[in-house]
Amino acid sequence: MPQISIKAARVNAGLTQKQAAEKLGISDQTLSHYEKNSGLVKQATLEKMYSIYKIDKKQIFLK
Repeated sequence: MPQISIKAARVNAGLTQKQAAEKLGISDQTLSHYEKNSGLVKQATLEKMYSIYKIDKKQIFLK
């Protein structure tokens, strides 16, 4: 199964960084940081991303 980045998953979901951050309950600066350093994303936030971006966790590439 091909994997994509957190940023690509957000873009594919049709969300801006600000929209996604609001839905995730984090600042857009924090989301930007996570998109650049995906290994730092907390598990609870990742779970929200899977749901909001409508993507299977196996499809996200984490650095």
